[in-house]
Amino acid sequence: MDPFTPATFLEEAKKVFQVTPSPSAPPDETGKIGLFLEGKWHQLAWKADPKSDPVAKLDASALQDRLLGPVLQVKDPRTDARLDFVGGIHGTKGLEDRVNSGQAAAAFSLPAVSLSQILAVADAHQIMPPKSTWFEPKLRSGFYIHKFN
Repeated sequence: MDPFTPATFLEEAKKVFQVTPSPSAPPDETGKIGLFLEGKWHQLAWKADPKSDPVAKLDASALQDRLLGPVLQVKDPRTDARLDFVGGIHGTKGLEDRVNSGQAAAAFSLPAVSLSQILAVADAHQIMPPKSTWFEPKLRSGFYIHKFN
């Protein structure tokens, strides 16, 4: 999180989110992003502009557009080496373990996107933000060979 300390990063988050301490990871609810920092959970609350496009209304977009991009200078979350993604199967414990072990300075927990959100993005002919969806079980990769006579 260079050049930020955990305290200064939290202050930056407070400029763009309503930040409140949380005894555990925030609920899986649109408009509430979890931030795990220095062994503590914080809730980052925000409200989407009802007139904005469907992608802008997603929590992943709010995190990128309000904090990761402008504060940490993350231009592309797919390729930024400072970011790592922990699949939903690992839960918030997986996030806590990475921060507590020193593998990560902070972790964010985002609510699952709803089917209606995915459909709204598709209906608008837009694309979901990177790593904003998680599907389990994963489909197997591979190919099928069919013998022709």
